[in-house]
Amino acid sequence: MEVGIKLSSKCQVVIPKHIRETLDIGPGDEVLVPSLTFVATVNAVKYVGATPVFADVTSFDNLSICPDDIERKITQKTKAIICMHYGGFASDMDSIMAIAKKYNLLVVEDAAHAPDSEYKSKKLVTLGDIGCFSFFSNKNITCAEGGLLSANNPDFIKKAKLLRAHGMTTLSYERAKGHATKYDVVDLGYNYRMDDIRGALMLAQMDKLENDVSERTKLRELYVKHLKNIDEIIVPYQNHKYKSSNYIFPIILKNSTAENRDEIRKGMAEKGIQTSMHYPAVHRFAIYENCKADVPNTEYITDNLITLPLFFGLKENEIEYICKSIKEILQL
Repeated sequence: MEVGIKLSSKCQVVIPKHIRETLDIGPGDEVLVPSLTFVATVNAVKYVGATPVFADVTSFDNLSICPDDIERKITQKTKAIICMHYGGFASDMDSIMAIAKKYNLLVVEDAAHAPDSEYKSKKLVTLGDIGCFSFFSNKNITCAEGGLLSANNPDFIKKAKLLRAHGMTTLSYERAKGHATKYDVVDLGYNYRMDDIRGALMLAQMDKLENDVSERTKLRELYVKHLKNIDEIIVPYQNHKYKSSNYIFPIILKNSTAENRDEIRKGMAEKGIQTSMHYPAVHRFAIYENCKADVPNTEYITDNLITLPLFFGLKENEIEYICKSIKEILQL
């Protein structure tokens, strides 16, 4: 979960009970998380000493966390659900929020993929208790690093502001402007402030977001047009109803293996087409190998998913070439 802060990759700190971060989650607590996500989503749980519990994705068509599997894996220790809006497509927020209400759980929206995405005409990160966007260099809009945190609860925002700046009650720019002459340190905070240069870049990028999302939507439609009738692949989210940022364009190979997927990616590279895979399953990383994970859909998807090029400025003839190359490699 990328929240506009840089965090160490090491997680061996013993966390006192009174330091449980913004949502008061810490050692002894469990948080339900997807495994089909960037590892930062799950690391956010580990940073506060809580235990991640992996839930499966909904289906090969819907790569977001599965509400039914969430409910199956709730225990007395469960404190929160993190839903990652995969590829910019909204998770099933009605079901997730209903589960959260039933079991008195917090909901964190990881919208790193989803600036300007919506669920039933509501912007993502406005539905859960707290949410975050990423401004990393490969996102729809970027200032190279950092992100944005959003919450409806003013107490969460107040705590997050303390944590981002050493736990200080006033910041240096406030003192420089004469708004305050001293400060106290009331919590164990960090140095996670976005600098002014990146902030200025981000303000300029915001004006480009609507056009970026509109262009990506058109590019996705072209991909779907050329690929939807190929029986050997699945194009997820073809029937998605709501506005999406279309951060990435994944396809899933049917009746395939990881080795076969890698050979197809190699063939694409030989044709000058760069592909990727979003993502290796988090529960397979060494740091999480002791965590239980009964996630069969995730394991098949992570072995057989290919992310095709999708970026502002991609041309229609380039998409046609990519799709033609896929058909050639699949010998169609």
